Amino acid sequence: MLTVLRWLALTLLAAGVLVAVAGYLDISRAYERLDGRARVIPSPQGAIAFTEGGSGPPVLVIHGSGGGFDQGELIARTVLGDGFHWITPSRFGYPGSTFHPGATFDDQARAYRHLLDQLGIQKVAVVALSHGGPSALLFAALFPERVYALVLLSCGVASSSDPAQLQANQSGDALTSIFRYDPLYWGVSKVFRKPLMKLMGASDAVIAGLTPEQLHLVDQVIDFMNPVKPRSAGVAFDNQAVMPNERIAAIRAPTLIFHAVDDSLQLYRNAMFAAQHIPAARLVSFEKGGHLAMVVEQAAIRAQTQAFVREHAGG
Repeated sequence: MLTVLRWLALTLLAAGVLVAVAGYLDISRAYERLDGRARVIPSPQGAIAFTEGGSGPPVLVIHGSGGGFDQGELIARTVLGDGFHWITPSRFGYPGSTFHPGATFDDQARAYRHLLDQLGIQKVAVVALSHGGPSALLFAALFPERVYALVLLSCGVASSSDPAQLQANQSGDALTSIFRYDPLYWGVSKVFRKPLMKLMGASDAVIAGLTPEQLHLVDQVIDFMNPVKPRSAGVAFDNQAVMPNERIAAIRAPTLIFHAVDDSLQLYRNAMFAAQHIPAARLVSFEKGGHLAMVVEQAAIRAQTQAFVREHAGG
């Protein structure tokens, strides 16, 4: 019996070592994937890291919580495709970009203007995902002359104290806790992927209905959040900064809003609020898709976004 217990202990130890090595290698590769890929420019708001590519109408792509310039590239590939000049900055506290305590979404909007000034780009369309929404909305509201079209993908817009929003905020708090340490997020993303997807706003029904191609895209979204340490300050900032609320009424750019009714992370009320307060807004609703609407409804969102941006390019 003692021999069996020893063999069991050695087996468990060996398994633990293998898992630790696998985690270390995965996280190391994630850091290598980020290293040296972004350009970094100084600004009054601090360093701004970004990538750009493609040719055609210029589009500023704003990532969501847990993202960075790399998630921006994924959004550009998923929603825009070819035929556009995309610019994908890391927001405050995300890979390569500075975070200052006390920063606001207004400050982030000013950083976008500085970036475009440095690139010599006068006017852009803006495509924003999730918690990239607040700074994108304020950029359009504060600098209307710089935005010819605005596309919101499952975006946060306004604060609320209703019970459903409080529950969504609890999910945001849980994600903030997970995003503090590389090994913790890596372990959760590997062992508890389905619960993590649910925490990120996808229901059991949405997860069960994903095709292999959609699952591959979801895997990219989740895996590209590794490493989380260079993103942790940004995630905490997103979870605390003041939302735009009624200030979005100042937006004059044509606005296209995509949102799923069953989104449990950025509630559908955000989309309705935006549609009611932005004068030139059009809301496209999906009954299912949760916070993964960009994945579940990729074909529809891609086709409509491409047509919308091209329609208003240069306007």
